Amino acid sequence: MLTLGIAGGLDPVHEERFDSPENYTYDGAAVLVEDGQVVAAIEEERLNRIRHSNKFPVQAIRFCLEQRGIRLQDVDRIAYYVHEEAANGLLARLQLASPSLTLRADARALMAGVLGREFGAVDPARLRFVQHKLTHAVSAVAHSGFAESLVMIIDNAGGVFLGRAADTGGVTLESLTALPPAKSLGRLAQAVLPFLGLGLFDEYKAMALAPYGDPAVFAPVFAQLHELRPDGDYVLHLDRVALLMGKVAPRRSHQEFSPAHRDLAAALQRCMEDIVLHVLRHYQAVTGQRRLCLAGGMAENVSTNGRVLYSGLFDQVFVHPAAYDSGCALGAALLAAQEAPVPGRTGLVRHVSWGTDVGASASIEAELERWRGFLSFEKHTDVAAAAAPLLARGALVGWVQGRSEFGSHALGHRSVLADPRPVEHRARLSKALGRGEEYRPPGLSLLEEDLREFIDAPPGLEAAPFMALALKVREDKQALVAAGTHVDGTARVQTVSRDVNPRLWALLAAFKGLTGVPALVQASFNNGTEPTVDSVEDAVVSLLTTGVEHLVVGDFIVGKRTPSEEDWLALEVSLPPYVKVLHSRGFVERQQKAAVFELATSYDSRLRRRLSEGLGAALLRLDGALSVRALLAEQGSGAERRGALLAELKELWTQRLVVLRAHAGQERGS
Repeated sequence: MLTLGIAGGLDPVHEERFDSPENYTYDGAAVLVEDGQVVAAIEEERLNRIRHSNKFPVQAIRFCLEQRGIRLQDVDRIAYYVHEEAANGLLARLQLASPSLTLRADARALMAGVLGREFGAVDPARLRFVQHKLTHAVSAVAHSGFAESLVMIIDNAGGVFLGRAADTGGVTLESLTALPPAKSLGRLAQAVLPFLGLGLFDEYKAMALAPYGDPAVFAPVFAQLHELRPDGDYVLHLDRVALLMGKVAPRRSHQEFSPAHRDLAAALQRCMEDIVLHVLRHYQAVTGQRRLCLAGGMAENVSTNGRVLYSGLFDQVFVHPAAYDSGCALGAALLAAQEAPVPGRTGLVRHVSWGTDVGASASIEAELERWRGFLSFEKHTDVAAAAAPLLARGALVGWVQGRSEFGSHALGHRSVLADPRPVEHRARLSKALGRGEEYRPPGLSLLEEDLREFIDAPPGLEAAPFMALALKVREDKQALVAAGTHVDGTARVQTVSRDVNPRLWALLAAFKGLTGVPALVQASFNNGTEPTVDSVEDAVVSLLTTGVEHLVVGDFIVGKRTPSEEDWLALEVSLPPYVKVLHSRGFVERQQKAAVFELATSYDSRLRRRLSEGLGAALLRLDGALSVRALLAEQGSGAERRGALLAELKELWTQRLVVLRAHAGQERGS
């Protein structure tokens, strides 16, 4: 049985008709499952290049179908990650908010119409709408490898379940308690984050900041923000968040974190951990379960997960590697598959490399060759052995291999790697990738066989392949992995096994042979404005617009060259589908009448980028792709003017507001 799971919004990439403050359709994705096994899974952001994309995942769906060589009409069930009643309610609220918006009668008709527009007619009877929290729960149970377990979904609307997985692939969930939005830890975090100068999707930053503070400083305030009750119950009093006013000055987004901000982050983290443990203690005692599954957006909090692991409440803890909303597409596909007489056994998930493949050496070389004026590259028979000395000498190396990962963490297929010994590599990585998160250590990739030599692991933990747990680094090893060790002595660890990820294992083994350290620090391969790279072209562009020094893709080691002006002029320029040029005339500075040009996006109405009049006029006339030479020629031939416009264009490229592409057959100076 073929089932397709979908998560995300309903807008095309260039529109924003269906977005609203209560329409949390971010992190869109598509997953194709056949008889219990994942055929393909990818987040829409990897393809449309919009971070946390809330657009309809048309490219992700197309990718999944192409991987199997089928049409949408060949899929038995198509499942969306929202209950049908809730989806209809959302449509009604959108209609009330925008009466001029023309919508189909209900969610089923709307979904069939959206799919039909892109993929041909779809029978609405094959559509399924599934409860959001159940998609989280089913994916966790199915991929845990546990026959029976306690399940906690920590999300906007979560719950606690007793989960069972049969040998046939059938999954059953017995609800023990619901955790409605009024109990959402995500809402608690969102209420506090503005005091830290943080916002949507920044929960991980508060978690990383927490170990630098003292939770006791704000403990009295948080004691009034929540109340632990008997039988694992609790209440949040978010209306009391104003108690923080006067006790901590709200931080502006680019200011340094003050000691008070660090203390506030620590108190928030401690509060959330205490609530989770309060719930789990009760339901572990009630059920006697010694195995736990965690999923939901707030299960991405590795510090909370680590505290649960070390609490001793459970012998085994499984955190789904796609715990957040992209993973709901997987859960939706697995839920739809439950309609089959034999859904198909899933078993313990060992990897999540279900996305785009880098391709054969010939196609990689062809892409690199197009950028010959910007790159130098060489093919190696043993690329791991050739790359390890670069890392040992302190280089920052992009590592792009095989199929891209599904989930929030790069796990050695789309990563930037560095020597873990110098603690300054933490700040160096952050600066190179334009993130400004020097306080947040990168993840630590470690040979699986060396886990217990470096990590104080609790009994029963033999592997941690998904970087979902904060693990305690042994005190005598912390200096050897200083760049990846937090101030509290923990690290976000990914263990690497030889049979699951042989190339990264070989690189770690080669690095160990040179340095004695079986580990590297790693960050996702992207700058601060884009999603993690997916294709070879994405990787090349990120290499050229970040401080990463080398790229290893397939069997090739790639370095940077200094391109000539002619190399730049030969590139093709175009606008991404999500960017539009705005032109207005009016009175501006000093009351002078002038034209104003700006770039705006279809995913964030607040994002506006002012353009010079020359470049703005040129981009406004741009239809499709044009060489940089031709674009700038329209603005005059003076070298100084051309240089200024080219510099502006390069900056826009770094911000991913324009596309610069080396076309096939491009030669230096063409």
